[in-house]
Amino acid sequence: MTRVKLVNVTKVYGSVIAVDHANLDIESGELFTLLGPSGCGKTTTLRIIAGFEVPEEGQVFFDYEDVTFKKPYERNT
Repeated sequence: MTRVKLVNVTKVYGSVIAVDHANLDIESGELFTLLGPSGCGKTTTLRIIAGFEVPEEGQVFFDYEDVTFKKPYERNT
């Protein structure tokens, strides 16, 4: 399993801030749920983790490797 860590991740679409300085630390093997109302950034956060979106700010780590700018197929997710 892989540890996933987001550090100050921000994603903006035009004038809409979809994810605002998000910080997550999901340990290897940990069960984790994103819960919130429609439009709060859950899907965008998952798309950033998967590599389908690139954040304007912040970093995404798998274990201790920075994968922020890696393509989805390079992330092995």
